[in-house]
Amino acid sequence: MITTFDELRLLADIGGTNARFALQTGPGQFECIEVLSCAQHATIGDAMSAYLALAGQRGYAVQSVRHAAIAIANPVESDVVSMTNHHWSFSISGLRTERNLATLLVVNDFTALAMSLPYLQPSQRERIGGGEELHGRAIGLIGPGTGLGVGGVIPAGTGWVPLASEGGHATFAPNNREEARILDFLWNEFGHVSAERLLSGMGLELIHRARTGERLAAPDITGRALDGQGAESAACEATVKMFCAILGSVAGNVALTLGATGGMYIGGGIVPRLGKLFSESQFRQRFEDKGRLSSYLARIPTYLITEQYPALIGVAAMLSAKIAAEQ
Repeated sequence: MITTFDELRLLADIGGTNARFALQTGPGQFECIEVLSCAQHATIGDAMSAYLALAGQRGYAVQSVRHAAIAIANPVESDVVSMTNHHWSFSISGLRTERNLATLLVVNDFTALAMSLPYLQPSQRERIGGGEELHGRAIGLIGPGTGLGVGGVIPAGTGWVPLASEGGHATFAPNNREEARILDFLWNEFGHVSAERLLSGMGLELIHRARTGERLAAPDITGRALDGQGAESAACEATVKMFCAILGSVAGNVALTLGATGGMYIGGGIVPRLGKLFSESQFRQRFEDKGRLSSYLARIPTYLITEQYPALIGVAAMLSAKIAAEQ
């Protein structure tokens, strides 16, 4: 039997460029997903109004929306949220009043992504390597994109609690002499070298420059690597392979730190674009390469998130928990 809500719920996943909206009609049921350009709307309230008007034109009873949740690419530490990668700034309580909402939840987008992990179906993820997840155990998350997100979720009663983390800024440790040479190169430029310095869009560029001396944008590096033609492609492919190997080591560190026997997930915008360059890389080998703890890591499965809108799944779960707690 399909369960539906008495009222539609509004969900949003907002980045610096695009705002993804959906209406939730029941558990795991998302409809009318639309992506709006942030630049085309003066405020977040205007973007919400534009989306609801569009949904209304399509026959959805948007006047029934009384509960909403927003996952946003920004710290959420007080009532006022000022985006660091866009000009939108708003008061959560003010926006709730403006929209006449009974509930408005605003959370960091990576927190919402972490909360999606227990609810992802096999069709929404791709297994990388072996291992077998233990149900009801901690789940880890790492996501290279503009920066490096690190987090996870732990079981709490019948639900889950997300772990806020700045683990992407933990100090990078090389695994071999070539990585030690790259670390030495980056020390001269930055002093402290975090994992994020290498595992991000900027990190791809830095690895490539340290290896070849060539300044190349991250999309060009991955594009040439995927092209597979010529010496330039080979150099870029080597850069991507090193990126994937380092990601495996850092993901293994996160899994050890959290005891993530419920699985370790890879999100972010970079890895899904790499295709076989990632699935056939040394990622899994390096994930397990932890000396005396290698057998422990070998039992932990690793997954690439393939769901297009996973943050909506996570923020929907958080909204349901908040509504239940308030009733």
